[in-house]
Amino acid sequence: MDEQLIRLSVDGTMVEVCKGTRIIDACLQAGVKVPSLCYLKDISDHGSCGICMVEVEGAKRLIRSCQHVVLPNMVIHTHTQRVLQARRLNLELILANHPLTCTQCERNLQCELQSLSRQLGVAGSRFTRTKKHLLPLDETSSALVRDPNACILCNRCVQVCSAMQTVHAISMVNRGLQTKVATFFDEGLGNSVCTNCGQCSLVCPTAAITERDQADEVFAALSDPSLTVVVQTAPAIRVALGEALGLEQGSLVTGKMVSALRALGFDKVFDTQFTADLTIIEEANELLQRMATGRTLPMITSCSPGWIKFIETFYPDQLDHVSTCKSPQQMFGALAKTFYAEKAAVDPRSIRVVSIMPCTAKKFEAGRSEMDSAFDYWRDRMGLSEEERFADVDWALTTRELARMIGRIGLDFTRLPEGLFDDPLGESTGSAALFASSGGVMEAALRTAYEKVSGTLLEEVEFSALRQAQGIRQADIQIGEIKLKVAVANTLANARILLDQIRKGTSEYAFIEVMTCPDGCIGGGGQIRPTNQEVRERRVQAVYTEDRGKPIRKSHENPAIKSLYASFLGEPLGPMSHHLLHTSYTLRDQYR
Repeated sequence: MDEQLIRLSVDGTMVEVCKGTRIIDACLQAGVKVPSLCYLKDISDHGSCGICMVEVEGAKRLIRSCQHVVLPNMVIHTHTQRVLQARRLNLELILANHPLTCTQCERNLQCELQSLSRQLGVAGSRFTRTKKHLLPLDETSSALVRDPNACILCNRCVQVCSAMQTVHAISMVNRGLQTKVATFFDEGLGNSVCTNCGQCSLVCPTAAITERDQADEVFAALSDPSLTVVVQTAPAIRVALGEALGLEQGSLVTGKMVSALRALGFDKVFDTQFTADLTIIEEANELLQRMATGRTLPMITSCSPGWIKFIETFYPDQLDHVSTCKSPQQMFGALAKTFYAEKAAVDPRSIRVVSIMPCTAKKFEAGRSEMDSAFDYWRDRMGLSEEERFADVDWALTTRELARMIGRIGLDFTRLPEGLFDDPLGESTGSAALFASSGGVMEAALRTAYEKVSGTLLEEVEFSALRQAQGIRQADIQIGEIKLKVAVANTLANARILLDQIRKGTSEYAFIEVMTCPDGCIGGGGQIRPTNQEVRERRVQAVYTEDRGKPIRKSHENPAIKSLYASFLGEPLGPMSHHLLHTSYTLRDQYR
């Protein structure tokens, strides 16, 4: 037997696992899912919940399976009477201090604590509540809401924030019954270094951290006949939404999603992929301009708002490296209230733009003070006053919020017809679909940059080196006589590695893509739960399927984009596109 493999028994089944494997993962390989409320593979093994107990022959006491690695010839029992009683006891201790208001909870029927209670047959707790006072909600963030009363101190959020993102916005504070998760000086997420990425809300087993739900505000707008309410959908939505509505993980549901949005009452259903193509045109031209004029390199993408807040907060000295392009969400908002308003002869003040995004940080981005270029466009044309100032994007909803909205009106999503996006902001290419996954923005930009520089047709449009399942990927791209070294990073911990190289002067790259979340937007903080490595891989493959299924796969060949430049924007990086599609980023005021 390979000395790196260990043979052991799980409930009578012999299995071989790699040396160093945790018992909980070894059991899973044997076909037994040991329950846990705190374990996250490769991220958190806090061991606080005590639910993952197993019995190991020869051990004096029960073992927390997330805390111990396998040993040769280990004999494990996962559901003896002793084990089941211990799990039920530990669960009851957790429930004693948990608010049992399930029907009022956003996570009702999607709560890990609730599901585990049902699995273990625990309907309540025999124990007296020891936490006598309710704690106030943390509503300081524009993206997230924290309810410390629903927190079970599993530590998942803390570990994701520190290990995956290296942000350290939250931590465990105090001792004993006063232990809680809090920000520095307990001033709230909105007054901390939090990047709004939402990974904490994605891994929280209860409703202790959730997205700020804006569905009621959108429903109110949809019912107001004086408003024109348009919606845009991000690339990553269509490969995740179906998971919450009766379809398999990774299902591509573009057409059904469009039909559902029409049924909800949106006046126009547009596609963020249209402005993803637009982003590529502007970004590729900006990169080539920087290279030609000796401006700051490497240039780093600016599509991910959690990443933008991260560099503003932790690396403000490197902001010149960030592309001046707005994200596709914000480009769309600016165009919807200028180009579309003019084309449809609609007063821009009556237009409401709703974004469906895989990302909680998009809520923060939509509210940034600099994201109101449509108002500036109209101010002199319509004689508007400062009191009438409006944002480019009014509401950014997560995939989860949209799923709940669809459920609220009783749609059978699986039986919906295949709808089509509206013109003129609904046509996109395969390149735009790639924005959903890590490496996609880079790949899309290279498809355009290659043909612009070389003047030759790019036959093989897929860059396999950028599609590897790694936190940091790099590639050497030959474009004519230019050799371009590029890098792709997902998660802020990996972004920090590349930024430290730039700061030290050792970076070799000309162009860097950064996405805040693992594997990019398909693993975004606003996506459907569960979102783990296996689920993300299924979504990524669906993204590649959509790319390959598009009749046009290069952004610069999108006829609707060509028409937009010809009739409204003028040239890429020109005065109009600069005003509507570009911005600048600075050190956030609260961190000065």
